[in-house]
Amino acid sequence: MAGSRREGRSIAGVAYAAAAYLTWGLFPLYFRALAGVPAPEVLAHRIVWSLVFLAALVTALRRWRGVAAQLRSPGTMVTLAVTALLISSNWLTYIWAVNSGRVLEASLGYFVNPIVTVLLGVVFLREPLTPRQVAAVGLAAAGVLVLVVNAGRVPWVALALAFTFGLYGLLRKRVPIEAVAGLLGEVGVLAPLALLYLATLPAGHFGAAPRHTALLAASGVVTALPLIWFAQGVRRLRLSTIGLLQYLNPSLQFAIAVFLFGEHFTAAHGVAFGCIWASLAIYTAEALSAARRQAG
Repeated sequence: MAGSRREGRSIAGVAYAAAAYLTWGLFPLYFRALAGVPAPEVLAHRIVWSLVFLAALVTALRRWRGVAAQLRSPGTMVTLAVTALLISSNWLTYIWAVNSGRVLEASLGYFVNPIVTVLLGVVFLREPLTPRQVAAVGLAAAGVLVLVVNAGRVPWVALALAFTFGLYGLLRKRVPIEAVAGLLGEVGVLAPLALLYLATLPAGHFGAAPRHTALLAASGVVTALPLIWFAQGVRRLRLSTIGLLQYLNPSLQFAIAVFLFGEHFTAAHGVAFGCIWASLAIYTAEALSAARRQAG
């Protein structure tokens, strides 16, 4: 009986986590449908409608007392204000990248993110690197360097996405708050600025065209649901399993960029992504090995 419960819990965890990562992987299609709407305007609507959806969800679940208790700590709100700035910077960069034809570079950012997380652990948590982790970091750096040399510029979109999300995850781990309450606190901090921005727009896109209006209004659900699914998945799965599933997101974005959007995949991209994928293989093997040692 206990074994079947664990198996059911794992299956549900994989379903939740896979749904989250697949949804994030399809984001280029969603935000490309909003082409013509400036990225700051999309971001502002994403914040406001996320607040509306989360407030309605907490009300429906009758969880305001628990959420308020989690958000009452001044220290918690200060940290959430910082994480709100990080995640909104990540969202803005991503929306801009999608509508500027740079989905391939955005996917690179999410491939690099696990390596950036390792580096942040070294810098901020003084976590030592194993020899295989050092090799993985070196290969990832080599991949980025290939793109810099070939293009003559730093792939800032990829690095901005990787570092803002990496720092966001680092700080959120230090806040004892569950996913819905945390996201509600973050968008609550950002909402006054978002509303002020929308109120001062000379001609916003909301209400101007049915498609844009529907997509902007739905952005709250599209933002919040994958995060809730991800939180449910994390509770049910080992981190090593989450680590493998996370590559669904950038892999799907990569495929959309190359095969649907027709972004140019050069020989330099081939070398760079080859280095990144090799580094991720080493990183994943090390994570699986560590998980087996802990289980044993």
